[in-house]
Amino acid sequence: MTACQRALLCIGAGFLFAAGPASGIQADQAMRMQVSPAMSRAPGFVTIRVSLQSTDDDRLLRIVTESPDYYRASEIQIDGASAPPLNVFLFRDLPPGLYQVTGTLVGVHGTRAQVGTLVSVQPTLGR
Repeated sequence: MTACQRALLCIGAGFLFAAGPASGIQADQAMRMQVSPAMSRAPGFVTIRVSLQSTDDDRLLRIVTESPDYYRASEIQIDGASAPPLNVFLFRDLPPGLYQVTGTLVGVHGTRAQVGTLVSVQPTLGR
């Protein structure tokens, strides 16, 4: 089962996955993620804004965008409590598909928070 299929199952089960015009999801206030647009035409251009309430233990912020046929990830080092409160990621030229976008905040003892949302990139008209 692919991650995108798992995300669809999670939606039905009422987990943290959501989609909307400007999806904002939070995990115990440690991390908030806003992804926009939730739907676009190919080639897709997605902006992901992650707000953190950092602690001294925070070490890594990972964003993954994945569909059954595509995978892209970006990671940045987090310098504990002195990390910037807002981090922006741009994912360009996404081909058509339904994507699960997942943000993971990693601390010294492993995953501290994880949030996700779905993004749809539709084929370009006339193609």
